[in-house]
Amino acid sequence: MGAFVTTWAAGDYPAMARLLTPVAEAVVEAAAIRPGDRVADVATGTGNAAILAARRGARTVGVDLEPALVELARRRAADDGLAIDWRVGDASRLPLPDDSVDVVLSVFGVMYANDHDAAAGELSRVCAPSGRVVLAAWTPGSLLPAMGQVLGGYLPPPPAGGAPPSRWGDRELVGRYLADADLRITSATVHRFDLGFASADAATNLLIDSAGHVVAERDRLTAEFRWDALRVDLRSFVGDRGVADGDRFRLELEYLLVTAAPVSAATA
Repeated sequence: MGAFVTTWAAGDYPAMARLLTPVAEAVVEAAAIRPGDRVADVATGTGNAAILAARRGARTVGVDLEPALVELARRRAADDGLAIDWRVGDASRLPLPDDSVDVVLSVFGVMYANDHDAAAGELSRVCAPSGRVVLAAWTPGSLLPAMGQVLGGYLPPPPAGGAPPSRWGDRELVGRYLADADLRITSATVHRFDLGFASADAATNLLIDSAGHVVAERDRLTAEFRWDALRVDLRSFVGDRGVADGDRFRLELEYLLVTAAPVSAATA
């Protein structure tokens, strides 16, 4: 990926993003995007949801903190002949005007903002009074949050005062964030899907290689003679969580899909 600003681009995140395309499809479908809708994909990553929205005829902007991922998304859209406004920006300080979009999307994105309250406030601020917000977030205890627990002892501590990203995958907790930002949940459903691999080893490799925050620590952990131990622990975790199915191996992922609307829309 070349030079990067955040650890999101330190590994092969695009490999994981490709596997998560079905979730972006579910989010865009739930958003019922129509031609001409103004759409913002917050923490767009490689642009999965933004590109799908643009294919539906939406006037789309994609925002992400990592310039290398934004550039990759830009190239993907150009290859598809899609005109999307790509911007580098923080989910907690979106570079968008007030009430400027009809649909706000985020697929495993806004959940990673350092300031959850500020991020929820930004979703509300940029959403038009008659608009809607559609989010996907990993549920607490599901595969990737649980992986974080397994690897926590090997990685730097999270930012002081930060909250677990999977709070956005808890119906009650995300409801509080959104309610404080004058957004009300209109639907919240848990979805599951499988990732298939040739083997548990292949699954382990993908989970490590696509996790930039893990890859960024490889040199340090190697020097401390702990990198191999990390791989062993993760391989054990994958073996426990996965299912061997004939000559394939699969991991089940679970996420919460939330649709919300401005409170003003309910009282108008």
